[in-house]
Amino acid sequence: MASILQPFYEMTNLFSGSDYPTANLYFEQVCKAKYHLRRACESEDTCIRGMGNEMFEKHKIPFLKHHFRKVYQSEDEVYQQIQNAEKIKIEHEKRVEQLRRLEVKRADYFKTEKTKKEVEKLESQIEVASQAIQSTSNEIIKLRETELYPQLLDIVKGFMCMWRSMYECHQVQMHIVDQLKFLNAIPSTEPTSEIHRQATLQLEVELQQWHQSFCNLVKAQRDYIRSLTGWPRLSLFQFNKNPIMRSIQDSTIYSLCEQWQLEIDNVPDKVASEGVKSLWTAINAIVLRQAEELKQKKRSEAANKQLEKRAVELRSLEAKFGPYSMPDMSSSRKGRDPVGEKRAKVEMLKVKAEEEKAKHAKAVSVTRAMTLSNMQMSLPHVFQAMTGFSSVCKQAFEKVYNEAKNMDQELDVKRLMMA
Repeated sequence: MASILQPFYEMTNLFSGSDYPTANLYFEQVCKAKYHLRRACESEDTCIRGMGNEMFEKHKIPFLKHHFRKVYQSEDEVYQQIQNAEKIKIEHEKRVEQLRRLEVKRADYFKTEKTKKEVEKLESQIEVASQAIQSTSNEIIKLRETELYPQLLDIVKGFMCMWRSMYECHQVQMHIVDQLKFLNAIPSTEPTSEIHRQATLQLEVELQQWHQSFCNLVKAQRDYIRSLTGWPRLSLFQFNKNPIMRSIQDSTIYSLCEQWQLEIDNVPDKVASEGVKSLWTAINAIVLRQAEELKQKKRSEAANKQLEKRAVELRSLEAKFGPYSMPDMSSSRKGRDPVGEKRAKVEMLKVKAEEEKAKHAKAVSVTRAMTLSNMQMSLPHVFQAMTGFSSVCKQAFEKVYNEAKNMDQELDVKRLMMA
């Protein structure tokens, strides 16, 4: 661990000990820090390897942003140079036309010579501007092909490793959930508790976010590589719009981006997206079923409360009139049996309470059966879809990376043969 942190300590002391740290001071330490990070990423010690990977990934994107910033500054510079050159060319055309008119009119010798010198001076400025544009353009090509390209290749490698790990994880998950089809356990008769219901609601929210995040991930990757491919295309095909006339050696970064975009566009993300959505739909059905069970539970509890209330009233009447009261012969309630009537109502409520209780028990049974059935069907499907998707992504980035490395080797051989 000390070997990883030592270069950063030395670099920090170097920066803090100098008011104006220049490249000749810090470049060696930066290279040393990057070298030790790469060594840590390949360490056999899992702790060191994990720390190295985290630190390297943390600094990789800033390196890439730095190179893009340099390219942008150079492109802005060449744009200003082209604007300036255009102004000089317009002025040059005016002076040339002025000189032509002077020569046709056989105007004053000194005036004609002065105009000639101005034309020559403008021609010299045009030549200097053209050389500056060419120099800056060469610098852009150098930044693009020798500095930015390796960083993009590292990102492709990072994606390749990421999808390889995802594929392995999804394989394990698929193996685990595949065992659900062998699960023939009798569903529990316990009603859905509040904790269970809240957990199901949270699972539904998480699945909804998973589906949205997955769609955003695929879209972000495609948008990124399309923008990235479009950028070198503007400069490569600005004058030659026929891709057939382009040699593959024109731009290694464009070849990489072109292959990258082709593979990403062909990734079948719809199957995986629908797999996650189907699980989300299955959980949503369970949530609705649990809500119905809860409503039935409340109806059953309400029926029991009504029964208990009427039973208390019956006991009160029985205590007052006895279990078998005589019919009331008064003028207003002639022939009525209050105890008998109350007892009949209690019996009706008892039947209703039993019916509601049976409906609740059935609702619990249906909920449990639906939960088991939906999970047995949806879980294997979603992880099968995600395993297939991650496998395709892994193969796609492996193809992009391997083809880029093969092209680099071919170019290295050609350079050696030309040397």
